Amino acid sequence: MLQRLVADLNDRQVAEASALPGWSRGHVLAHLTDNARMFARLAEHALRGELVAGYDRGVDERNAIIEATAGRSAAEHRAELAAHTAGLEAAWSRAADVDWSRPVTFRNADLAATVFARWREVWIHMVDLELGVRPDDWPEDLAAHAIAFLLGRLPTGTRLRAEDVAHQWSVGDERPGTVVTGHVRDLAAWLAGRTPTISPVAAEGLPALGPWPPHPPQRRDRV
Repeated sequence: MLQRLVADLNDRQVAEASALPGWSRGHVLAHLTDNARMFARLAEHALRGELVAGYDRGVDERNAIIEATAGRSAAEHRAELAAHTAGLEAAWSRAADVDWSRPVTFRNADLAATVFARWREVWIHMVDLELGVRPDDWPEDLAAHAIAFLLGRLPTGTRLRAEDVAHQWSVGDERPGTVVTGHVRDLAAWLAGRTPTISPVAAEGLPALGPWPPHPPQRRDRV
C-alpha cells in the first residue's frame, strides 16, 4: 500500500512538510526506505546465525542517512523504496519456521519482531506523509498490536478500554487507576502520538505519555 500511496507523488510534494516537526515528506520516505534496508541487514545476518547492530554508529548514522537521502527526487524515492522493500521481503522469504526465533539486536528481540516493527513503521508513517491515510485506515489488528507495544508509555495502573471491539489492556498488575476509553484506532493513534479521529477520554483527564519504548514492552495480557 505504501508504494501505491506514493506512486503519483511529485518532486514538489516530496519537499513539502510532513506531519512530523522538522521533517519533509522526503525525510519520512528516506526513513522508511532505510528502515527496510536496516531490517534486511539484520535478517541476512540472523539467518547466518550472526548478530549485528542495525547501525554501526547508532542513531547518529541513522539520522545522517535520512538527512543525506531526504532530498531525492520523487522518482528516486520510489525506486529506492521499491528496491529495499523487495530486498527485505526476499530476506524474510528465506526464513524457515525455526529462523523466526533467531535473535536480533533491534530492541533485543527476535527476527519475528522485526516483521511487526516494519508493519508498525509503515502504517504509522503513512499517516505522517499526509497523503490521505488516517489512523481510521489502520487495520484493526495493527491498532491492537500498536496499543500492546506502546503500553509502556503509560503510568502503571492505567487501563485502556476499546469500546468498539470489546478489548482492554492493563498496565501492570496493580489495581486499576485511570481508565481511558475510545475506539481501538483512536487509542492506538493517541499512544503513537498521532491525531485520533475522536480523542480518547478519561474521567481524570488523559495521562501524560512517556517516551517511545526503547526496548520491547513487557507482555500485556489483553482481556
